[in-house]
Parts: sequence; structure tokens; C-alpha cells
Amino acid sequence: MLKDILIGQKKELEKLLDKPFIERDATKNAKKFVANDLVKVVLGPRRAGKSIFSAHLFRGHNPAYVNFDDENLTKVKNYDEITRELHAIYGSGKYLLFDEIQNLPDWELYINRLHRQGYNIMLTGSNAKLLSKELSTSLTGRHIPIEILPFNFNEFLTAKKFVFKKDEINVPEIKGQLLKLLQEYLINGGFPELIVKDLEPRGYLDTLLNSQIFTDIIKRYRLRLSQKIYNLEIFLLNNFASEFSYRKLANQLDFSSVATLEKFLGYLEGAYLLHVLERYSHKVGERINLPKKAYLVDNGYITAKAVQASANNGKLMENLVFSELLKRGYKSNQNLFYYKTKNNKEIDFVLRGELKTESLIQVVYNVDKMGVKERESGALVTASDELKCNDLIVITWDYEKNEIIKGKKIKFIPLWKWLLDLE
Repeated sequence: MLKDILIGQKKELEKLLDKPFIERDATKNAKKFVANDLVKVVLGPRRAGKSIFSAHLFRGHNPAYVNFDDENLTKVKNYDEITRELHAIYGSGKYLLFDEIQNLPDWELYINRLHRQGYNIMLTGSNAKLLSKELSTSLTGRHIPIEILPFNFNEFLTAKKFVFKKDEINVPEIKGQLLKLLQEYLINGGFPELIVKDLEPRGYLDTLLNSQIFTDIIKRYRLRLSQKIYNLEIFLLNNFASEFSYRKLANQLDFSSVATLEKFLGYLEGAYLLHVLERYSHKVGERINLPKKAYLVDNGYITAKAVQASANNGKLMENLVFSELLKRGYKSNQNLFYYKTKNNKEIDFVLRGELKTESLIQVVYNVDKMGVKERESGALVTASDELKCNDLIVITWDYEKNEIIKGKKIKFIPLWKWLLDLE
């Protein structure tokens, strides 16, 4: 039975390599680790393209492949049987590609042993917190994490076969097509399969989110309060980019305690369904008690599941900018925060360096709307003084200009230009 499963999965790998592949921005950096003896750990949400990314990274090395999403494999008691059967099928190669490794009980002990035996190993996983905890104890200093999130805008345009030259962007036809595609990306997000296969977004994303909650949370943690975790995700999905407090939210959703709420939020974050963002304060201890905000890993989830009368382009833009910052390597609550000035003006994103604030970012859909430019600029000027930062940015839908406001230079940049890093 084990041999039959692994033979079937070998055919799956062959099909995976035959599928259209959009090279990811992470590929170039990841290639330098292929021959390295560190364990490569590819993390990210389900259906974000981890498997096809990993398969192409190991292409040419004839990796032995196992997908541990098959429940029958997690019932194997002696893991050496898996190794033995893989050699019978693939030969004596030393490259191993293991998908969704978190499903295998005590997987870290097995991987540790294989690593000591000289295997070149690549793992994929859909639970960031679970894997990070296990890797930090069993493979300290011997693994390299590689995060694969849904397509960024550049990858999205490549999948859509839309190519343009920088000097053509002001041609009305090209600019119009670009903004049309940006609107589609803003609403439907960047899950690769959705775009490459041109699937119906709502049905696909609704099913995907429900599946993630069930497989990666309810089933994994054997939750009896399954409706609670679902209600929490849907509530935050409908109130993304808005402040909340743990205590008030626990009361609102009838949680037995704030501790239970925080635990459930950790499950949602670990499964790459959302991120909780802290308000910045110079005092680290103070951040714990300040209100938080929730953002989704992909805009498509919002459109698929939110109960809303009409699309809020401004909020969707804010969520999109947050997810792009994650793709650029920023980490929530480490070097990425939001901020409130002393006179209660909000800054959408604060980007921190080691010892100082590097950038302050506001996100505005329509900067021409009465009072909007003055409000957002005023907040940036105030925060600039408080946080000693002069890199002030307003990301707009399609307005571009550098302006001096109250003695501060503020850069207004269109969303498409910022996403494509054409500043």
C-alpha cells in the first residue's frame, strides 16, 4: 500500500512539473541554497504555489517526492519504511522533497535523522508558528526558511501575459489595461491557481478558506469550539484594517476568556489566514495593551467572504499594501506597525529599521476628495516629528506628485507604481 501511494505521488510530481510555471520573485534568492546542506523550509498558505515552486527549485536533481496530505502516510509507524520505498522507486539519489510536512507526527526527528545521513531536503508547510517552533528546537541553525505567499502584482501581470515598457505607460490604451488589471488584483487577490486557470473567484476562495480553517486549525488542534474559530475569522474579515481590543472582542464573540481568544488568533495567524498588527510605541510593554488591527493574507478572501454593500477600495488598497509589505520581507510587530499620533491621527504603516523609523506610509484611494489630502498629510507631518522620520509616502490609486507640506516633503505615488517598484 505504501509503495502504491508513493508511485502515485511520483506521477503527481511529474504532472506538477508539466504545469505552467510563473517564476516567483523568491526563485533567484532561493536558488543559491539548492546545493547547500541546510534544510530548505518553504512556508506559506495553502494553494499559494509552494509545491510547484519547490519542485522547480529541485528540478534536475530527480528529488524523491512525498505529499503528507495523504492521511495514510501519517499512519506509518516506522518512517524508515518511507525512505526505503523511496529508494526503490527513485534510486539512490539524495534529494528529498516533502510536502505539508506538519501532518507527519514527530516529523522533526525523522528529518533530523535524514539530515545527519547527508540528504538534501526541502520541506513545505502551511503552518508557520507550528513549524517555526519545531524547527527552532530540532534544526537550530541548520535550516533556511523561504516564504511563498500569493502572487505579487508583478507575478500577477506575468500570469496575465501583460507586458509593457516603462516609456509606454502613459499610452492611454496601456495605462487603461494596467489599471483594469490592478482593479482585478485588488478585488480577487493573487492565489496562483485562480489566476492561471481563470477560475470563478468567489467559489474558489470561499471553498479554500473553509478548507484551511477545517484542515489546518479545527482538525489539527481538535477544536471542540469549531464555530468560534470560524466566527472569529469572519468577524475580523469583515472588520479588517479597523482597531479592536482583545477584551472587547472576546466579549463581543462570547469567548470564555481573553486567553482563549488570543490562542485562537494564534491559530489563524499560524495558518496564514490573517495577521494581527500592533500599534507602535517606543515602549515594547505598552504595545501589549494598545488596540490592534487585523489584515488578511490576500484580498480575495475579503471579496469572497465579507458581508458588504459595496467594495471599499480604500480599505482594500490598505490590505493590499500590507500584504505587499509582507512579500517584501517585513514582519508584523517586528519592523512593521501602525501608529497613532499624540493628537489621535492614524498612520497606516510604520516601517522600522534596527534603531529608527525608516518610512511612514498612508494609503488613500481618492486623494482629490475634499479634505483627504490635508488630513493624510497632516497626520504624516505630525508623526514625522514624533517618530523623527522624513521618508513620508502617500500611496494613491493614480495620483503622483512630490509636495512640500508644512516644511515636509511628501511623496504621492500611484499604487501600481509602488507595487511594481518603479519609484
